[in-house]
Amino acid sequence: MSEENDNNQEGVDWHKSITSVLTGESSSDTPRQVKKLRKLVLLSLQMDESDKNAKKQFKKAIQAMEKDGTLLLDADGNVDLVKKSKTLKEKEHKKKKRKSSKEEKKSSKKQKKEEGGEDGNFDDTENISKEQEQDQEDESKSNSDPTHISSADKNKPCKGNPQGVTRLFLGNLPFAVDESSLSAFLPGTVTHIKWITDKETGKFYGSAFVEMDNSESAAEAVAMAGSKLIGRPVKINFAPARDGDVWPPPNKVVSGGTTTGGQAGGKGIKAMSAKPDNCVKLFIGNLSYDIDDEGITKFFASVDAEVKAVRWIHHRDSGDFKGVGFVEFWNTEACEKAATLNGKNLLGRPIRIDWTD
Repeated sequence: MSEENDNNQEGVDWHKSITSVLTGESSSDTPRQVKKLRKLVLLSLQMDESDKNAKKQFKKAIQAMEKDGTLLLDADGNVDLVKKSKTLKEKEHKKKKRKSSKEEKKSSKKQKKEEGGEDGNFDDTENISKEQEQDQEDESKSNSDPTHISSADKNKPCKGNPQGVTRLFLGNLPFAVDESSLSAFLPGTVTHIKWITDKETGKFYGSAFVEMDNSESAAEAVAMAGSKLIGRPVKINFAPARDGDVWPPPNKVVSGGTTTGGQAGGKGIKAMSAKPDNCVKLFIGNLSYDIDDEGITKFFASVDAEVKAVRWIHHRDSGDFKGVGFVEFWNTEACEKAATLNGKNLLGRPIRIDWTD
């Protein structure tokens, strides 16, 4: 079997995956270590890093690409692409084209002056000025602040996300999840959420599709797969929209079916998940921004549930309160009493409660 056929076993295009990862990492001029590159490629293909066969196929692909001149592998194990990206070539082509145009116009101007022209005072200042402005604009775009990502860069290939996917599928979500708790859990910014519910009953299935603000945020979110949200390990996968799908949805938050209540389509206390053994902690959501330790303590004291500790959740960047938190009780009996207040009004808002550990 040839190297090319080996590299394409099981439908995997190793050359394309390696090139995509290296292209996504192109913001740095430093060559990548081959071991680090292998880790990123296997991660992008959702393969086990310890898979010996995958490592073997990766090695063959690297050797083949080195042989055909696609990449360079030095003695220290550093890998880098030889060919320039299409985008860079296009920029250089446009720059050369404008430079050639300038030289032609200058030559034309000189010729008219030598020939006397109409009045010997040919002025091309306006055209040259416009070209200079275009050069400055291109330079500004290439050196723009990476924190301000344009729509064209939203789906840019990056580490862990060589296809630049920004749509994700989330599964095994707690029934008490809502926009605030989900946004606080995921990195970056969630721009759209579609809760998956039964079309007839409106019952929440515990899953959703979300749109992230950019490909890097999506990659960071997928890397969190298995992390717990309100006590449940969440499944997170890339889920690129199919042809014909209306995505992102017109509204920021939508539901897959007719729903009542605010818990991602759930309904009051019935939306709580199964209680863990000896549970002494609750998730609380849909809180008023005026809530404090004293207010929440008095609220649960109304059912004789003594609070041991409270932890409020805030935005990572701004420090603003997210409207959610966790409350710990001294024993499981007090926790059970507190859970009976799920859906009750606290400072004018129906509080959302679920078990957690």
